[in-house]
Amino acid sequence: MLYLLLYPFRDVITAFNVFRYITFRTAYAIITALVISFIVGPWLIAELRRRQIGQTIREEGPRSHFSKAGTPTMGGLLILIALTLPTLLWADLTNRYIWLILFSTLGFGAIGFLDDYLKISRHSSRGLRAPYKFGAQVLVGLLVALALYFQDGGFFIATRVTIPFFKRVLPDLGWFYIPFVMLVIVGASNAVNLTDGLDGLAIGPVIIATVSYLIIAYAVGHAGFAEYLNLPFIGGAGELAVFAGSVIGASLGFLWFNAYPAQMFMGDVGALALGAALGTMAVITKHELLLVVIGGIFVIETVSVIVQVVSFQTTGKRVFRMAPIHHHFEQKGWEENKVVIRFWIVAILLALLSLSTLKLR
Repeated sequence: MLYLLLYPFRDVITAFNVFRYITFRTAYAIITALVISFIVGPWLIAELRRRQIGQTIREEGPRSHFSKAGTPTMGGLLILIALTLPTLLWADLTNRYIWLILFSTLGFGAIGFLDDYLKISRHSSRGLRAPYKFGAQVLVGLLVALALYFQDGGFFIATRVTIPFFKRVLPDLGWFYIPFVMLVIVGASNAVNLTDGLDGLAIGPVIIATVSYLIIAYAVGHAGFAEYLNLPFIGGAGELAVFAGSVIGASLGFLWFNAYPAQMFMGDVGALALGAALGTMAVITKHELLLVVIGGIFVIETVSVIVQVVSFQTTGKRVFRMAPIHHHFEQKGWEENKVVIRFWIVAILLALLSLSTLKLR
């Protein structure tokens, strides 16, 4: 909004020329999101408590979590507010990728909101029925995939996928690109949701992964950097850096209130939305496969659940003491903070490894 309002007057007021720089607008998107979080956060926590919107703890969960029952949930609303407003304020609103990623993020956020609302209204850990929840996610993912598949402008790489470490290997998926995009977005969304089990556990890797995609988005959207790094140039994708900055600021602001002991939980409204945001950034920047490494923590958490379920159903035995895997380490005696910090360290290492592939091609 500010870009469209103020940048045209750069010849009159030369200071407005700074709005042309994505780096400038990204930095202020981070700051704006943080400020919004600090202002809205205490009010939202008080409002959630007043309305008795508290977390329901599963009976089969770790006993150490029972004391968290009643902690305000649906704190993801703070994240959505704090990332949407700065994006609308600092991004170029003529950029179609901005509207596409906002649609994906808010669409999955709406699904999560309904799921959280049903859990609270029913006083149960079960919310929206799985077929409806998954069906709604697939529908949003399908709309995003179709928008990318049928985009105009003769985008030669529209249905191609980049392979890490290989600069000239770009397999064309053709029409299969549509279900592939759906898989990436829906998978990322649910993977982040599974990771959201400890105070600060999910939001830390989300911040780290978003920083990685901020760098990638800026690189693929900049003709000079894209050529230097042998990356496919995607015109307009650089503007996603502003959105990523908003996500980082909003996530840092949420972490202020979610750090142990948490004053509020994000709930599905936050976890599903953030996962969808990461998945959508991955497909727009054409670094979908790299998300497996950048979001390695989310992948490990998801795989641990799959392995646990398959093992128990086929052999009657459990591989882990409890799944997702962060509960396994809790059962082994690790303090909650120790699990969270060590998972963050792994997430940082995976992000650095991922970013190295931009040059090692």
